[in-house]
Amino acid sequence: MLDLHIHSTASDGTLTPEQLVAFALEKRFTALALADHDSVAGIEPALAAAAGTDLVVIPAVEISTDHGQTEVHILGYFVDHRHPDLLAKLTAIREARAGRADAIVARLRELGVDITYEQVLQQAQGASVGRPHVAAALVANGHVNSPQEAFDRYLGRGKPGYVPRYKLTPQEAIALIRRCGGLPVLAHPGLVRDDELVREIIAWGVEGLEAYHTAHTAAQSARYARLARERGLLITGGTDSHGPGGSLPVEIGSVAVPNERQVVEALLAWGREHGRWPLSQ
Repeated sequence: MLDLHIHSTASDGTLTPEQLVAFALEKRFTALALADHDSVAGIEPALAAAAGTDLVVIPAVEISTDHGQTEVHILGYFVDHRHPDLLAKLTAIREARAGRADAIVARLRELGVDITYEQVLQQAQGASVGRPHVAAALVANGHVNSPQEAFDRYLGRGKPGYVPRYKLTPQEAIALIRRCGGLPVLAHPGLVRDDELVREIIAWGVEGLEAYHTAHTAAQSARYARLARERGLLITGGTDSHGPGGSLPVEIGSVAVPNERQVVEALLAWGREHGRWPLSQ
């Protein structure tokens, strides 16, 4: 078993990096990739927790970008999580996310919704602040029954509490990941909802497609796996789990990835070829 796309408390997940590794070890996973939103703070704890075991922990990050009105997420595997360029950009993104969350709270209060920024920070518990933490505060205050309802009523694009975010383009994210030694992969291409744009993003330099994902149908997974093979790209897959009670509370490892051993070996081969595996201490 494997899961190449999970989130921890370093961004908007509900489990710590150590808890995620413990779960993976208990379930006898082959590989795990911690890919927090715009944060690499969980990588060191995850690597430390897996040290001395057979579990392969691949350092990763998920960078949120926009192409016009379309949200595009780029995964970066094997990134140098200590690289100053990466740390500076992620800090700027997180600071912008915090300012956005503050603006969302102000807009919600104008709508008569009783919520404070301090309550949102309590939900974040020191992690990178984002809309999921606003959603959690709305649930905690009794304004909605679930995080999904919070997005459907207030926080989604076009909803009354929506505030545009800091704009980073897919090209900028791809270039940043490559500059920091990483492998850029297009996350959940099915959520892009435009296969012509998916092909365009491939031309911008991604080297892999996340063909297998919680939100993909079997037909979509087969199509994106076929496209990856046609373009000579690596294939990855993961749940995108945010842990129990998170904004995407699917069970870690619940997305089946065909030929998982080959998938892991292909990733590690890329890492070896580019000097990113084994990881330097």
